[in-house]
Amino acid sequence: MVAAAFFDLDRTLISGASIFPFAVEAWRAGLVKNADIGRFAAGALAFLAFGDKGHKSEGTRTAILGHVKGISVDVVGEVAARVLPRLSDRVRPESRRLVKMHHEAGRETWIVSASPHGIVAPLAATLGMTGAIATKGKVVDGYFTDELDGPFVYGKGKLEAIMQLADERGYDLGASYAYSDSISDLPMLEAVGHPVAVNPDRDLERVAHDRGWPVVIFARKTKRAIALGLGTSAAGGLALGTYALGRYQGRLAERSRR
Repeated sequence: MVAAAFFDLDRTLISGASIFPFAVEAWRAGLVKNADIGRFAAGALAFLAFGDKGHKSEGTRTAILGHVKGISVDVVGEVAARVLPRLSDRVRPESRRLVKMHHEAGRETWIVSASPHGIVAPLAATLGMTGAIATKGKVVDGYFTDELDGPFVYGKGKLEAIMQLADERGYDLGASYAYSDSISDLPMLEAVGHPVAVNPDRDLERVAHDRGWPVVIFARKTKRAIALGLGTSAAGGLALGTYALGRYQGRLAERSRR
């Protein structure tokens, strides 16, 4: 059996939210109204400041599907192609090195995101990752409907998608890794043997400390990594790997409490 590494996209693999750049390009293409882009901007700012608390599953799903309903696959693909350079530029330097580290260890790597598959899959390919697990809209006669083709890859939907992929590809989830910033991804993190909190929101940080999971802080500009709350030898081994991504500038959380 082989192991894999699963990366949440927004605020984990990249800085900020992926859906906002996509919305901007869709607005430029005349697919999104001015009022809608304002709501996307407000949501992106709130997400940047507070993260995802896991309470927006239905609203997020409806927003994504509602804005692509009736639009051709080709048009969405053109918009996604214009977004790709902006998303690629947002990938954290530490994230790139971490993906490379997993590749060198023989693990397959996946982006796992609620964002549309059409914008996530090209990014995964650009980064040399194995693939993307993302939300797919149902297509009829070359046009998107307002229905899903598969699970909404959010919260428990991420767990469902990962379990299905692991069954298909023979992954040993106990030997696999998962990275996320958000408490909404707790099901995904709990599914693997090596969960890692990256720039976590307050709720996830609390869970990580309670369970002895590594907490890694990636700062895009200063390229630093700090590993906190290490409770196991496996976590310690992972921390040593993350130190190589940047200069270690912290100390163990437990020691700081003493």
